Amino acid sequence: MQIWVDADACPRVIKDILFRAADRKKVQLTLVANKPMPSPASPYINSLIVGSGFDVADDKIVELLQPGDLVVTADIPLAAAAIKKAGHALNPRGEFYTEDNIQERLAVRNMLDELRGCGIDTGGPPAFSSCDRQAFANQLDRFLARH
Repeated sequence: MQIWVDADACPRVIKDILFRAADRKKVQLTLVANKPMPSPASPYINSLIVGSGFDVADDKIVELLQPGDLVVTADIPLAAAAIKKAGHALNPRGEFYTEDNIQERLAVRNMLDELRGCGIDTGGPPAFSSCDRQAFANQLDRFLARH
C-alpha cells in the first residue's frame, strides 16, 4: 500500500500529518506536483514532479496507482478514478470518497461547474479549520490501522 498526494492543492498542515504518519507507519508516500514541494528527508517520503498542465498530476497518480493504495485529494474526478482502480480516496477535510458517494459528489461538482460557466458565483469551500485537520488525522489513523 502506498499513499499518493495530489500535492499542489493539499494544505501544508495535511502534508505535515502525512509526513509523520508515513514515518511512523513505515508506508511509502509520494507527493505528486508540477513544482518541487518541501518535504522532510525520509526513506518513506518521495516527490514526483510532473509537467504543468490541466490534470497532469492527476493523470500520473491514476497511472501509477495500484489497488489498495490511498490517494489524498480534494479533486473529485481524481477520487473517482482512484476508486475505479480499486484504490481509496480521502479528502483533506477527512472525508472518504466511496463507491456509494462518489457519483453524487461528481454530479454536484459538475452542476456547480456549469453554474460557474454561466457566470453564477457559487462561492467556494469554507475555510480550512482545525476541526478539518483533526478529522483528517483521525480518518488517516483509522485507515492505516486497518491496512
